[in-house]
Amino acid sequence: MRERLKKKLTSTLSQEALGKVVSSFDLVGDIAIIKAPANPEDAEAIAKQLMAVHKCVKTVLAQSSPVRGDHRTRELTLLAGENKTVAKYKEAGCIFAVDVEKCYFSPRLKHERLRIAGLVSPNETVVNMFAGVGCFSIIIAKRVPQAKVFSIDINPAAYRFMEENIRLNRVFGRVHPILGDSQEIVQTQLRGVTDRVLMLLPEKALEYLPAALSALKRSGGWIHYYDFQHAYDNEDPVKKTEQKVAEKLDRLGAKYCFTCGRVIRSTGPNWYQTVLDIQVTDYSSKS
Repeated sequence: MRERLKKKLTSTLSQEALGKVVSSFDLVGDIAIIKAPANPEDAEAIAKQLMAVHKCVKTVLAQSSPVRGDHRTRELTLLAGENKTVAKYKEAGCIFAVDVEKCYFSPRLKHERLRIAGLVSPNETVVNMFAGVGCFSIIIAKRVPQAKVFSIDINPAAYRFMEENIRLNRVFGRVHPILGDSQEIVQTQLRGVTDRVLMLLPEKALEYLPAALSALKRSGGWIHYYDFQHAYDNEDPVKKTEQKVAEKLDRLGAKYCFTCGRVIRSTGPNWYQTVLDIQVTDYSSKS
């Protein structure tokens, strides 16, 4: 579809604008989200061609601000189609309702969601510290029905959609939605209960690492740590993430090893989203 869109827009946009558009649009159900050029005519041409190429698209929105704040939301502007921000998105045999303006959601993490679900064993307890509308949590519960997932988010809108998605996917009793700050929730309700912690918010992951450690059972467990890392061509973004996290874990007195680290995607010039799988065998600061 991207190639068809590129071919349709070749005679309309500059090569620079064309490259940015084709590489940066997302489809969430019947909503397309693009980073539109400043020129309104170019933006309108892109929106019209998107709807022509992809007949299922009912709405085209332009991202008019970066993702920001504790709720991880962004401003969106209508370019074409129906004036709406709520869609239903299908992935891995699940369906997710989401408001793309009021909740954080990225279809670009679909392979990572499946990867994590594939690591979870039957009867594991998982704490998802930054769950959003519940995609990671619900896919885990569908793939591993014996698992229990505590699914936390501070955004009331995301929490409401998480509750709806639990209902839509029939994972009652397996995914437990919790509204609040995950650091406080762990310290008051979930200390020493989990086999696995997901830390899906790079902006907060390092700060919340002590809480993630305290959530693990005394026998240890796994932390999946996500980061945004700047790296030049001669630098390894995964190694830079490892160095930062190792310094923090060493100060906290944890015994650990990095079993896997990889780049999930590029997020801009010399910027990368990375993930570390961390096996923790002991955390001496636990009470």
